[in-house]
Formats: sequence, C-alpha cells, structure tokens
Amino acid sequence: MVSCCCKIPIFVFIFLLLLVISSSICAAHSSETGNSQANNQTFRPEEELKKLKLSPDGDMIDCVLLRHQPAFDHPKLKGKKPLDPPERPNGHNRKGMAAEDFQMWMMSGESCPEGTIPIRRTTEEDMLRASSVASFGKKPTRLVRRDSSSDGHEHAVGYVSGDEYYGAKANINVWAPRVSNQYEFSLSQLWVISGSFGDDLNTIEAGWQVSPELYGDYYPRFFTYWTSDAYQATGCYNLLCSGFVQTNNRIAIGAAISPTSSYGGGQFDISLLVWK
Repeated sequence: MVSCCCKIPIFVFIFLLLLVISSSICAAHSSETGNSQANNQTFRPEEELKKLKLSPDGDMIDCVLLRHQPAFDHPKLKGKKPLDPPERPNGHNRKGMAAEDFQMWMMSGESCPEGTIPIRRTTEEDMLRASSVASFGKKPTRLVRRDSSSDGHEHAVGYVSGDEYYGAKANINVWAPRVSNQYEFSLSQLWVISGSFGDDLNTIEAGWQVSPELYGDYYPRFFTYWTSDAYQATGCYNLLCSGFVQTNNRIAIGAAISPTSSYGGGQFDISLLVWK
C-alpha cells in the first residue's frame, strides 16, 4: 500500500494493508482529480470544494495527486516521480484477498480516483493540541522503550531477533479502548526495527491507535510511523512529514477503522504485511 522512501539505510519496505473483516463500510471526498480522469476534464477548485463533506469520524479527506503528496517535499525526493508498487511476496497476491473498504471515510460510496491518494486534512485544532509545532506528528522520545517498566507506559511485546529478516506479517484485532484523557493513548502494531535504542534506531511501524492528542477523538485509526535516528529528528506519524510515499488510492492513513471488535461479540482484524 505504501512504500518507505525515507532515510532508512537498512530497510526499504512496502506496506500492504489488507482487510480481514467481512463488512464493507466506505466513503470519500475529492479535492483534486486523478490522472486518468483529469486528462479530459477541467479542474475547478470551487466546484470540488462544494462537494467536500465531513466523514462520520469528523475527518475531511482530500484526494491529492500522487506527485503532490508530502513525501516529495523531502530534499532527496525533489523532482522524483512515484514508482509503481513492487511485486508482492509469493503467496500474497491480491487475488482472493478481502476488500479494503474498512474505514469510515468511504461510507458515502465515493473514492479517490486513480492517480491520487486520500490524505486526512490537518486542521488548526490538530496543530493546537500538539505541545509545539516541532513536535506535531512525532512520538515523545521518553516513551521509546521495549520493556514494560517505563514511566506509566504499560505494554506487552512479542518479538524475534538475532537473524536476517526481509519482512513480517501480523493479523491485529481492532478494538476501540477508551483512554482516560487527551494525553493517553492505546495501540496495537507491527514493529520492524534495526539498530539499537540509542542514536541509530531504524523503525517501520504500522497498526491501529486511539490517540485523542493526535486526532482529537477516540476512534481507532490506522497509522504508520518511521524513524532512522531513534525518533530524534526524522520520521513522523502517517503523512505528517516528507519522506514516506503512499501509492494506494483506497486507504487513508490516519483515518478511523470500522467496524471494531466487541467483548462477547463480533471480532474484526486487519492484516499487515511489511517486506523489503
């Protein structure tokens, strides 16, 4: 779904998000037309803006031309063109896989055209919730630990190490936990790392998270993250900084997931695949 074309020297991965839930809940809003549809059409911003609506999770989703996404603001990607997604690993082709319609923003039945990607619009309220402009979209470095004894940061980790790996896959059950306040969060993720937890940590991360500080609500949202220097200067959530290239026109990184699992009720999960 998305490829990491950032400063990570060891990993060049493609993210592929596949839906394992049976429901199809969809909706989208366009602010730019795609290459395939734009050739014979005149783009009129005023008319497009009139079509924009809030999705059920309160988001505004813009359909942005591939070459205009934030990734290409990165100095090393200036003037570059998006590449076609590479071949999937053996046994992981599209055929026979479930639909990707698992996010609230697609509920109206619309979608972004080919040649564009859906991007969750950043609002003034999103920026004001951050402790500073520089920290917006980034993880607090104090929370980066792999044990379960850091300051109020409780978590469980299952991991393998000590060999050479070229990818990983995980099926992750999606819940909607209620966190106590704006500064708490809850998540479940696949985490591919190299280096040490010092200055040379490289990570590629994907999963779901409930983070009212980042999103302003309590919906579980699909997210990605990357860093090449232990979260110090590089990397961010989703598409909130340059260096991370998305190619899929059906999945909005940072958008809410629906439906979710319930105790004693239906169980729903997403499948994440990361490969080099």
